[in-house]
Amino acid sequence: MAQWTSAVGAAQLARLITSQQERPGVAGARKLPAYRTLADGIRLLVLEGRVPVAARLPAERELAGSLSLSRTTVAAAYEALRGEGFLESRRGAGSWTSVPAGNPLPARGLEPLPPESLGSMIDLGCAALPAPEPWLTKAVQGALEELPPYAHTHGDYPAGLPALRRMLADRYTERGIPTMPEQIMVTTGAMGAIDAICSLFAGRGERIAVESPSYANILQLMRAAGVRLVPVAMADGLSGWDMTVWRQVLRDAAPRLAYVVADFHNPTGALASDEQRRAMVEAARSAGTVLVVDETMAELQLDPALEMPRPVCSFDPAGSSVITVGSASKAFWAGMRIGWVRAAPDVIRSLVAARAYADLGTPVLEQLAVNWLMRTGGWAQAVQIRRDQARENRDALVAAVRRELPDWEFEVPRGGLTLWARAGGLSGSRLAEVGERVGVRVPSGPRFGVDGAFEGYVRLPFTVGGPVAEEAAARLAAAARLVGTGAAGNTAEPPRTFVA
Repeated sequence: MAQWTSAVGAAQLARLITSQQERPGVAGARKLPAYRTLADGIRLLVLEGRVPVAARLPAERELAGSLSLSRTTVAAAYEALRGEGFLESRRGAGSWTSVPAGNPLPARGLEPLPPESLGSMIDLGCAALPAPEPWLTKAVQGALEELPPYAHTHGDYPAGLPALRRMLADRYTERGIPTMPEQIMVTTGAMGAIDAICSLFAGRGERIAVESPSYANILQLMRAAGVRLVPVAMADGLSGWDMTVWRQVLRDAAPRLAYVVADFHNPTGALASDEQRRAMVEAARSAGTVLVVDETMAELQLDPALEMPRPVCSFDPAGSSVITVGSASKAFWAGMRIGWVRAAPDVIRSLVAARAYADLGTPVLEQLAVNWLMRTGGWAQAVQIRRDQARENRDALVAAVRRELPDWEFEVPRGGLTLWARAGGLSGSRLAEVGERVGVRVPSGPRFGVDGAFEGYVRLPFTVGGPVAEEAAARLAAAARLVGTGAAGNTAEPPRTFVA
């Protein structure tokens, strides 16, 4: 049985290879044989994630025609890639991309650094900010005042507190998507919501299409569930979703689910347009795929002049093809583990029924706190604090990285909490390894890919600003010098304590 999960057409692959000629540093490079240039180009596309791992490549004759090369040249390039571990082939099944066993494997998740370690280490590992006080304290105080009536009950609300379900439904209705409380389930964070959806819709061995790159912890959750991930390459920069590719993958791979972050995508920061959202829903409906839309970043618009597109679920208001996931963890505080699902009532009933075998429900006190925030207007004020803080941190980090690492490439997103940077031709995995030795913790690109893609990238979150952002960039530059000069194996000086 073939091991490929998606396919790359000859014309598409030819465009990607040709685009490499426009990259800085290519001009004047040592002239290589044509087959070697082609092999290196495909290898680079795989490592950067622009061609997914486990993607079937076009036949030799077809690619040769698109690139105006001889078939012998393409055959030699494919043979070189097979020898290096970047291509696997089977008679009758074709050839598909892979990553050599010796290459660093993607790190499996993003874990927060213990607070006691922050004196010596600058943590860029997790995209989470401190609580927007005084609103956390006020919300907990308000929740405590409203707790007594609930304390006289058993406290289990598998679908969520009725008051919070109504509040969330009303908020969707105000956004132009009429919603009933019966279409809402409150969960223990967005991760709990995605876990419940995957358990209901995608058993072991089922296919789930994911953006490539995508959110590291969601990828690991799905791997642990035993599903088959089908990576769909994101377009360059902030342009995001190539709908021609999405339609092809959904049609050919027929995944049960497709997971997307259309609002300030994690990690790239891309924002899907109305046209892309409509096309995404239509493609999913046509393929019989359920589209799971993660809106956890949707309220983190950092440029005030930006006009936000319509929610993805507005193109499927009944919820027959789209399931929406929201959360308080990014817009408010990661310690407030409240998430929610918006879907058709029958889907919600099935999700609620399955909770009897999972977590039973979500903590009442935290639900009361979120409901208090949304009812009193505290939510809007807290989110504005969060936007202002993230915007200030983004601008400080971008300025520092541009100054310390001028050869790094990125586009500045207009919202969200993350910057996706191409690390000047260096290995993201090596930067992450050496970075910890010089006092900065940064997640490497392969964490956000499937089976080793995005080796040349790192993700930088908007979690530090001012002098800390400057110091973080300086430490990253120190790590880059060590990696770039081949001195990464040398013992580095311990990081100095840095207090902002």
